[in-house]
Amino acid sequence: MAEVILGVERLVKRFGGLVATNALSLHVNEAETHALIGPNGAGKTTLIAQLQGELRPDSGTIRFRGTDITAAPPHRRAQLGIARSFQITSVFGEFDAHTNVAMAAQAAQGHSFRLWRPAALDADLNDAAEQALQMLGLAARARVAAQDLSHGERRQLELAMALAMKPALLLLDEPMAGMGRSDSARLTEILASLKQRYAILLVEHDMDVVFALADRVSVLVSGAVIASGTPAQVRADPQVRSAYLGTEA
Repeated sequence: MAEVILGVERLVKRFGGLVATNALSLHVNEAETHALIGPNGAGKTTLIAQLQGELRPDSGTIRFRGTDITAAPPHRRAQLGIARSFQITSVFGEFDAHTNVAMAAQAAQGHSFRLWRPAALDADLNDAAEQALQMLGLAARARVAAQDLSHGERRQLELAMALAMKPALLLLDEPMAGMGRSDSARLTEILASLKQRYAILLVEHDMDVVFALADRVSVLVSGAVIASGTPAQVRADPQVRSAYLGTEA
């Protein structure tokens, strides 16, 4: 039986009278790509923010490799092996790609970005940055300022930053957002190459990407999981077809 790396039990998050996360439970296994889908406003990004530590749940439990991290701050979760990419690209535009990745590697060691020291002074940070850029096909763009990269390259850079943190679990919040078809296909290939090497929780609206990558899919509606299973099982579920995929899916 696969070992669970992330376990969420009856998580609740309210914003005033709005219940954004409604007694939500799910788990992600080691080396599994688990997609989380649902209509706009279903609570997907709110859940990711709670898993990363940006938001504190009102109740419920989050466990990572058996350890209760419900109250742990984001930097502690990063040190334990959780890395997140954002729905909106989050990079330092004035720094080159290499420096962005090296800064992420340094942050994973528990240092603040404010205490950044030149990467040239730290061989370990250099190595981590170079390896991550190579994995994402950005080695030739290492010394280009992030603001001068294409949108697709910036999305790849953000993923390289996450990988430089040497995570066990990747939280990917709509990595294909704003991409054209060719960039999306390229990033899908990259994510496919990461399968089995990392556990991945993938939030994505592009169903072609989801069904190409996911080992398991959970469907979120109104803050609660209404179905979870293999892509084929979820695609055939009448409740899912009605609530999200459409009756002709």
